[in-house]
Amino acid sequence: MNEEIDPVPPPLDAKRPFMPRRPASPPPRAPLPPMNPKAALPFLVLPVILFIPLWVWFFWRIEPGNGEIAILLKKTGKNLPTDQILAVSPEYKGLQPDVLPEGRFFYNPYTWSWTILQATDIPAGKFGVLVRKFGKDLPGGKIIAPDESYKGIVREVLGTGKHRINPYAYEVKLFDDIKIAPGNVGVVTSLCGEDILSGAVSSPLADKGFLVAKSAKGVQSEVLKEGTHRLNPFLYAVSIVNIQSQRFELSGGDAILFLTLDGFPITVEGTLEFNLNVEKAALLTHEVGDMDDIMQKLILPSARGFFRIEGSKKTATEFIVGESRQAFQDSLETYLKSVCAPWGISLNSVLIRDIMAPQQIASIIRDRELAAQESKRIEQQIIQAQSLAELEKQKALAEQNRLKVTADTERIRLTIGAEQMKVEKTIAAKTELDVAKIGLQAARADAEAMLTLAEADRKVVEAQNKANADVLKQQVTVYRDESDYIRSKLYEKTAPNIQSVLTTDANGELFGLPVAVRPGSAAAAAAANPAKAPTPPKPVPPPEDPAKKGGSAQ
Repeated sequence: MNEEIDPVPPPLDAKRPFMPRRPASPPPRAPLPPMNPKAALPFLVLPVILFIPLWVWFFWRIEPGNGEIAILLKKTGKNLPTDQILAVSPEYKGLQPDVLPEGRFFYNPYTWSWTILQATDIPAGKFGVLVRKFGKDLPGGKIIAPDESYKGIVREVLGTGKHRINPYAYEVKLFDDIKIAPGNVGVVTSLCGEDILSGAVSSPLADKGFLVAKSAKGVQSEVLKEGTHRLNPFLYAVSIVNIQSQRFELSGGDAILFLTLDGFPITVEGTLEFNLNVEKAALLTHEVGDMDDIMQKLILPSARGFFRIEGSKKTATEFIVGESRQAFQDSLETYLKSVCAPWGISLNSVLIRDIMAPQQIASIIRDRELAAQESKRIEQQIIQAQSLAELEKQKALAEQNRLKVTADTERIRLTIGAEQMKVEKTIAAKTELDVAKIGLQAARADAEAMLTLAEADRKVVEAQNKANADVLKQQVTVYRDESDYIRSKLYEKTAPNIQSVLTTDANGELFGLPVAVRPGSAAAAAAANPAKAPTPPKPVPPPEDPAKKGGSAQ
């Protein structure tokens, strides 16, 4: 910047302090025209329009993913009652019982807040029981929520899979599936319901002991079949009962000991096989117990009582002999079946495997029994030898009868064959005779036919000869005499082969033909027909030879 300085300083009194000069100010701008508010409105609305969708998208959007849920919490509204932990309706603030599933939702963040959690996943082989955390308290003596307005255990169960359960509203308890294998049933005991002892229901089922109906508390009459079942364990208890065939060994400590009629102690070992009926499995399990209880309370006491009562009626010798032993075993089986059948137990078999008698009598009875068995064995061998001799005799008789039958069969076969041959030859001779007769008749017919044909040919030839003779006669009558006819035929045969003729007509004839012209006849002919010359008569052709036509000449 250049500054202008005065060459002559001013007087002291008139001297002013030095101050630099300011640059010259630019010329004033022209004033802007006043802005129209309506024209500025689009510039204000456009940012707002762009901001609102972005605000809604980023701050309002709730988007749970796959397998997730969203828990809503309302910030505004009525305050919850003091005894409530969830909002009973959307007008109350607090946690909402309903959840948002997978998807996209938009909620005002001023009014709502939310939390995204994983959905409840129940794995395979398990089921879930819901425990409601909100609602009214249960009545006294109740453990199951009667309806949705009460807190407590929910009656229905959740199956395998993902469920959208609000964890602030419900607690999910997992339990294993009840799996009943083949050959087993499940006896169900209801843990809640009407109590039959309190008089709420009239009485248990008729003829069912202490079994109750479905609405009552106690053991149910219906059992669960084989398969997978899901029963609420807070409502039902399931006992699995084996209904397959069971085998129990009466040996060792379970062997049965009793005294015989003559005072000897006898020990019996054996095997029992039984199974439970499905229809009475629940009653039997409830009134008796499990399989060990059934064996110790029903079957073994009955078997011991039978042995002590019935065994005391027989001597020790009778138990060692085989026949008495088998009869005693059959009686035991019949008695045990009559005892077990009313309880629903099917006794399949009873086998007495060993009866142990005292040694002081067992050896004597054993030797006697062996001698008796040896006698029976020898008798059996004698009977067997007799049977073998009888068998050989029967075989010889059978062979003799077979040979006799074979000879008779061969004789009958030859007889029948000779008779058949005789009949066949007789039929063949008769057939040849009939054929010869027919041939003779045919030969005679052929001969008669040939004679008839020859006679017909003869008549035809005769008629033809007569016709030819008549024609020849008529042809001869045209000429003056037979010599003229013969001469005409001669000329007719020889004329085609004659090429030239040298002769004389001095006598007025040519080969016997009158070739001289007679004045009178010529003039008459010319007068009658002057335009046409006379022509000699055309000879008639001779009759054809019948032999040339295939006929027979006589």
